[in-house]
Amino acid sequence: MTPAAPSGPRRPAAPDRPALPPAGPDGGPPARCLIRDVSPVVAGGRWPAKRVVGEPVDVLATVLADGHDRLRVEVAHRGPAGGAASHHAMGWTDPGLDRWRGRFVPVTEGLHTFRVLAWVDPVGSWLDGTRRKVAAGQDVASELTEGAALLRAAAERAPAALAERVGDPPGDADADGLDVPEVVAALGDLARRLEAGDVDLLVRADEERPDGLLTLAQRCLVPSSAAASAEHEVLVERERALFCSWYELFPRSWGPAPGVHGTLRDVEGALDEIAQMGFDVLYLPPVHPIGRTARKGPDNAEEAGPDDPGSPWGIGAAEGGHTAVHPALGTVDDVGRLARACADHGLELALDVALQCSPDHPWVTEHPGWFRHRPDGSIQYAENPPKRYQDIYPLDFGCEDWEGLWRACLDVFLFWAEAGVRVFRVDNPHTKPFPFWAWCLAEVRARHPEAVFLSEAFTRPEPMLRLAALGFTQSYGYFPWRVTRDELTAYFTEVSSPPSIDAMRPSSWPTTPDILPWHLQGAGRAQFALRLVLAATLSASYGIYGPAFELCDARSADNGKEEYGASEKYQLRWWDRADPQSLRGLVAAVNRIRRDQLALHTQRTLRFHDVGNDRLLAFSKTAHAGPDVDPARSADNTVLVVVNLDPDGPQAGVLGLDLGALGVDGTRPFEATDLLGGETYRWEGPNPYVELHPDRQPAHVLRLSQPPA
Repeated sequence: MTPAAPSGPRRPAAPDRPALPPAGPDGGPPARCLIRDVSPVVAGGRWPAKRVVGEPVDVLATVLADGHDRLRVEVAHRGPAGGAASHHAMGWTDPGLDRWRGRFVPVTEGLHTFRVLAWVDPVGSWLDGTRRKVAAGQDVASELTEGAALLRAAAERAPAALAERVGDPPGDADADGLDVPEVVAALGDLARRLEAGDVDLLVRADEERPDGLLTLAQRCLVPSSAAASAEHEVLVERERALFCSWYELFPRSWGPAPGVHGTLRDVEGALDEIAQMGFDVLYLPPVHPIGRTARKGPDNAEEAGPDDPGSPWGIGAAEGGHTAVHPALGTVDDVGRLARACADHGLELALDVALQCSPDHPWVTEHPGWFRHRPDGSIQYAENPPKRYQDIYPLDFGCEDWEGLWRACLDVFLFWAEAGVRVFRVDNPHTKPFPFWAWCLAEVRARHPEAVFLSEAFTRPEPMLRLAALGFTQSYGYFPWRVTRDELTAYFTEVSSPPSIDAMRPSSWPTTPDILPWHLQGAGRAQFALRLVLAATLSASYGIYGPAFELCDARSADNGKEEYGASEKYQLRWWDRADPQSLRGLVAAVNRIRRDQLALHTQRTLRFHDVGNDRLLAFSKTAHAGPDVDPARSADNTVLVVVNLDPDGPQAGVLGLDLGALGVDGTRPFEATDLLGGETYRWEGPNPYVELHPDRQPAHVLRLSQPPA
């Protein structure tokens, strides 16, 4: 017999229990803080941001949470050696906004990491609320007891917490020089004073001091569920990666007499002259054997005479390829000898690496598969229509034996690094695959972390930026074609600001052997002089193609292109380096100023100032590396440059200076000493008058100073 169904309403089945968000690391609820928009990062964090030793890393992040509690936000920085992270407090960039800024300063080369940490600060929140109640005349006995409990909890956690966060063992002094047992005792004493009703202590408390007791209590009470950003990388290199001046020459033109082929030993004999001009890097175009097949004649003529030397970029002959030296220049040992001699003169030797071959290069017969062939079996020579380079075969980096080719190209860098070269100028890297450069540059740095790579990629902005992001140290830029005040201001603002500045370091060259810009064709000495000052002061890194530039060689090829006449790329040139019209004296003065003024060693503090004449350009740099200049600082670390952009006549105008950005107190007079001319001007206020005559000097390079009040 079937039992009767129970009477009354049926209870519905319980729904499935909804899943909660993942718990925090300590098993509690998820972190209340949200961290986003962290910088500096490059390509979303795929590549490291770049700095040099001693160059601050200013970290920005958007950090927010619910409610009105105070937040504690820090940068946790870890060096290449690993170990415990150092912690650096972050603060609001502007009260009321959720944007926070902090800073750490790397002091060792290598790959550093950082992340942003944020949590609701129990000590700061308690202090804020209690202070407001005291100000309102309310009873705070309960709050004092609560604060004492917080401080006792901090004292209990101090030995482990402080040691963990600064890398010191418990019981020893922390990174601020504070003895941990003394901190524990002081926190306990502070707790007892609160329990005794010491309300005045709340007013006197200085929690903003890095060694203040309340700040230390905040360090000790970091919850394990604190929010943390992703870990980001910063590649820290030696100073030469950021600040240097380059001097380029063709060794074959430095012979003892006109028409006599120069050697590497001849260049060695001229190092005193180059060093006296104040350069840091001596750069040589390719020094390898030059092919004879399809060799170019003077001014890129398609037929060469029997004595024409050809282009150094037509690399490879019977004598060897990329790891050989042209017999007329010397030997591989001479390269090492020159590198050592450069070091004795305070210089570094840089070589050009052009990954291309002449038709006579040994690789053409040994590895024909490394080149792209036409249907008739011949190899396609290089072209950039309408330009044709019959003397150059491009390499096919996507060929069947790409692994063998890539390794051979890496071996070129490693060969010359073993010979003593650590600085490389790389020809046309934008015509080779990005993955190749990411791999190759990393492999070179793994063996020679001090290596510096200058990218000669005159191409679109995005490929230039990508090459810089994946490993090139410095990059040629668009300076040769930026002439007017508006053009210069727009371009250098872009390359001196994030995101560009975190990946790419611009190197400004007024000319190269390939480029004689229109404004320098037929130009006089004044035009060359003003372009020199612009390149050397707008950029932390710059270079000149000398002695063509210092001797103001303005002869064009008259072919409707930005090319030199009687180009040194295709023939020997004899330079009268003692010519009294040479810019050598100005070059030496500018390089001396660059070395002496730390403000010119950075790119990040470039700031343009108003001037009531569009033929004048005014800008400043300060040695204070960071976008926010402390107005309380002395102006002695600041350089102000005013350049006359008109080579044909004097220009005058009234400046509109941002004195706060210059570190100058606008209520008091200050001095501007011209480091080029030697004069000192006494200025008051933001609107001094300037006047520049190009036949006297092209610019003021002014060191600002203001005695303490």
